[in-house]
Amino acid sequence: MKETIRKIDLNSEYYISEGCHIIEMSNSPDDPELSIARARVLPGVVTQWHRLKGTAERYVILEGVGEVEVGDLAPQEVTVGDVVLIPPMCAQRISNIGGTDLVFLAICCPRFEVSAYETIEGK
Repeated sequence: MKETIRKIDLNSEYYISEGCHIIEMSNSPDDPELSIARARVLPGVVTQWHRLKGTAERYVILEGVGEVEVGDLAPQEVTVGDVVLIPPMCAQRISNIGGTDLVFLAICCPRFEVSAYETIEGK
Protein backbone atom coordinates (compact mmCIF):
# COMPACT_ATOMS: atom_id res chain seq x y z
CA MET A 1 0.00 0.00 0.00
CA LYS A 2 1.14 3.53 -0.67
CA GLU A 3 -0.19 6.84 0.55
CA THR A 4 -3.39 7.72 -1.30
CA ILE A 5 -6.55 9.73 -0.83
CA ARG A 6 -9.60 8.14 -2.43
CA LYS A 7 -12.53 10.48 -2.98
CA ILE A 8 -16.04 9.04 -2.83
CA ASP A 9 -17.86 9.00 -6.17
CA LEU A 10 -21.60 8.98 -5.45
CA ASN A 11 -22.22 8.31 -9.15
CA SER A 12 -20.43 4.96 -8.90
CA GLU A 13 -23.19 3.43 -6.77
CA TYR A 14 -24.56 0.16 -8.14
CA TYR A 15 -27.29 -2.26 -7.07
CA ILE A 16 -26.53 -5.84 -6.05
CA SER A 17 -29.10 -8.61 -6.06
CA GLU A 18 -28.58 -9.13 -2.32
CA GLY A 19 -30.87 -6.11 -1.92
CA CYS A 20 -28.65 -3.09 -1.43
CA HIS A 21 -26.81 -0.34 -3.26
CA ILE A 22 -23.00 -0.28 -3.02
CA ILE A 23 -20.21 2.24 -3.51
CA GLU A 24 -16.74 0.68 -3.37
CA MET A 25 -14.83 3.33 -1.43
CA SER A 26 -11.56 1.40 -1.16
CA ASN A 27 -11.07 -2.06 -2.62
CA SER A 28 -7.92 -2.73 -4.61
CA PRO A 29 -5.13 -5.30 -4.89
CA ASP A 30 -2.58 -2.73 -3.68
CA ASP A 31 -4.35 -2.73 -0.27
CA PRO A 32 -5.24 -6.42 0.17
CA GLU A 33 -5.75 -6.34 3.94
CA LEU A 34 -8.96 -4.28 3.97
CA SER A 35 -11.83 -2.99 1.87
CA ILE A 36 -14.45 -0.36 2.63
CA ALA A 37 -17.82 -0.12 0.90
CA ARG A 38 -20.77 2.18 1.54
CA ALA A 39 -24.00 0.18 1.55
CA ARG A 40 -27.49 1.66 1.28
CA VAL A 41 -30.69 -0.28 1.95
CA LEU A 42 -34.07 1.24 1.09
CA PRO A 43 -36.90 1.41 3.67
CA GLY A 44 -38.69 -1.92 4.08
CA VAL A 45 -35.98 -3.94 2.31
CA VAL A 46 -34.43 -7.06 3.86
CA THR A 47 -31.15 -8.20 2.31
CA GLN A 48 -30.61 -11.84 1.41
CA TRP A 49 -29.02 -14.27 3.82
CA HIS A 50 -25.36 -14.62 2.92
CA ARG A 51 -21.88 -15.26 4.33
CA LEU A 52 -18.29 -14.54 3.37
CA LYS A 53 -15.70 -17.29 3.06
CA GLY A 54 -12.37 -16.37 4.66
CA THR A 55 -13.42 -12.75 5.23
CA ALA A 56 -14.44 -10.98 8.42
CA GLU A 57 -16.81 -8.04 8.05
CA ARG A 58 -17.86 -5.10 10.17
CA TYR A 59 -20.89 -2.89 9.65
CA VAL A 60 -20.65 0.68 10.93
CA ILE A 61 -24.12 2.25 10.87
CA LEU A 62 -24.04 5.83 9.52
CA GLU A 63 -27.71 6.67 8.91
CA GLY A 64 -31.11 5.15 9.62
CA VAL A 65 -32.40 2.27 11.71
CA GLY A 66 -32.01 -1.40 10.91
CA GLU A 67 -32.45 -4.85 12.34
CA VAL A 68 -29.45 -7.09 11.93
CA GLU A 69 -29.36 -10.88 12.11
CA VAL A 70 -25.90 -12.38 12.59
CA GLY A 71 -25.09 -16.01 13.34
CA ASP A 72 -26.79 -17.29 16.48
CA LEU A 73 -27.56 -13.84 17.91
CA ALA A 74 -31.18 -12.81 18.29
CA PRO A 75 -32.23 -10.10 15.78
CA GLN A 76 -31.15 -6.72 17.12
CA GLU A 77 -31.95 -3.13 16.26
CA VAL A 78 -28.99 -1.07 15.08
CA THR A 79 -28.73 2.68 14.65
CA VAL A 80 -26.19 5.43 14.06
CA GLY A 81 -22.81 4.63 15.60
CA ASP A 82 -23.43 0.92 16.18
CA VAL A 83 -20.81 -1.57 14.98
CA VAL A 84 -21.69 -5.14 14.01
CA LEU A 85 -18.87 -7.72 14.03
CA ILE A 86 -19.31 -10.60 11.60
CA PRO A 87 -16.77 -13.47 11.59
CA PRO A 88 -15.98 -15.38 8.38
CA MET A 89 -18.68 -17.89 7.31
CA CYS A 90 -21.24 -16.31 9.64
CA ALA A 91 -24.79 -16.08 8.27
CA GLN A 92 -25.95 -12.48 8.05
CA ARG A 93 -28.61 -10.16 6.76
CA ILE A 94 -29.92 -6.70 7.59
CA SER A 95 -33.37 -5.09 7.34
CA ASN A 96 -34.20 -1.42 7.02
CA ILE A 97 -36.94 -0.95 9.62
CA GLY A 98 -36.96 2.86 9.44
CA GLY A 99 -38.56 5.40 7.16
CA THR A 100 -35.31 6.63 5.55
CA ASP A 101 -32.40 4.91 3.85
CA LEU A 102 -30.21 2.71 6.04
CA VAL A 103 -26.59 3.59 5.25
CA PHE A 104 -23.56 1.78 6.66
CA LEU A 105 -19.94 1.02 5.95
CA ALA A 106 -19.07 -2.61 5.22
CA ILE A 107 -15.44 -3.08 6.19
CA CYS A 108 -13.92 -6.41 5.14
CA CYS A 109 -10.64 -8.06 6.19
CA PRO A 110 -9.05 -9.20 3.98
CA ARG A 111 -10.50 -7.06 1.22
CA PHE A 112 -13.83 -8.17 -0.25
CA GLU A 113 -13.69 -10.32 -3.36
CA VAL A 114 -16.76 -11.65 -5.15
CA SER A 115 -15.40 -15.20 -4.86
CA ALA A 116 -15.81 -14.98 -1.04
CA TYR A 117 -19.54 -14.22 -1.27
CA GLU A 118 -21.96 -17.09 -0.74
CA THR A 119 -25.74 -16.75 -0.90
CA ILE A 120 -27.50 -18.93 1.67
CA GLU A 121 -31.01 -17.60 1.11
CA GLY A 122 -33.49 -20.45 1.37
CA LYS A 123 -30.94 -22.98 2.64
